[in-house]
Amino acid sequence: MHQPQTTVQPATIHPKIYALYDEYCHGAMDRREFLAKASAIAVGGMAMAQALFPRYANAQTISFTDPRIKASYVKYASPGGSSGEMRGYLVQPTSPTATQFPAVLVIHENRGLNPYIEDVARRLAAAGFLALAPDGLYPVGGYPGNDEEGKLLQDKLNPSKLQTDMLNSAIFLKNHALSNGKLGVTGFCWGGGMTNEIAAALGDGVKAGAPYYGIAPSADKVSKIKAEMVLHFAENDPRINVSWPAFEAGLKAQGTAYAAHLYAGTQHGFHNNSTPRHQQAAADLSWSRTLALFQKTLKA
Repeated sequence: MHQPQTTVQPATIHPKIYALYDEYCHGAMDRREFLAKASAIAVGGMAMAQALFPRYANAQTISFTDPRIKASYVKYASPGGSSGEMRGYLVQPTSPTATQFPAVLVIHENRGLNPYIEDVARRLAAAGFLALAPDGLYPVGGYPGNDEEGKLLQDKLNPSKLQTDMLNSAIFLKNHALSNGKLGVTGFCWGGGMTNEIAAALGDGVKAGAPYYGIAPSADKVSKIKAEMVLHFAENDPRINVSWPAFEAGLKAQGTAYAAHLYAGTQHGFHNNSTPRHQQAAADLSWSRTLALFQKTLKA
């Protein structure tokens, strides 16, 4: 992985509390246990832990009413998925001349379609892409309005059917009347791993993938990835990073075009601007690389 030129300052929250939060986010403990353990680590540990919970008022960078975009919620068929139907947040650029746009699927973390992910979709539309952010929780009532309940709901879903819902979302977007047929995929945390899975499942059907701190696919799937990949990793993220060397070896063996970037001083989730894990310099640099990838592969 290539170290970025931009230096990212370390956060003031105790490193062990960051590690606990990562365990909490991925189901190793509940909220009560996370807060209790954080309180025992350091003076002010409770306040540090509470600060890590998302504040979605901070996440909006592109307004719902931004004149460059038009957003709506759409439903579409999802055969073999959790319920046979899916719902997603579709955001298109406003253009007086263009009738079709390069398309990017945006895959959420392990808690459903929260306001941060919707904002990412709007950012892409403002940059000229047709973006769809599916809500994997739609079959069980949709994102419930908070990440705590969202995580519990997603944990209860059948993983294979949830993956099918994401795959069907990619196919729906690729074939949408507003799409030019060129598909890119990006995702965060669970969605980063799902980005890799969809790139493998659709092969040539995906032109570009930009997973953020996503777990690697199994070795047999890596050989099926044909998309150009730009992969983003946090420095302090051993749970994810341990899977990268084998993943990279597979990409190299297949001759797949890729670039991997490790962002110094960052935590898992550094792109998410609703929590203190966010690192502005790394988020901006990684996003510029993601947009450059999609500009190169989907607009040409």
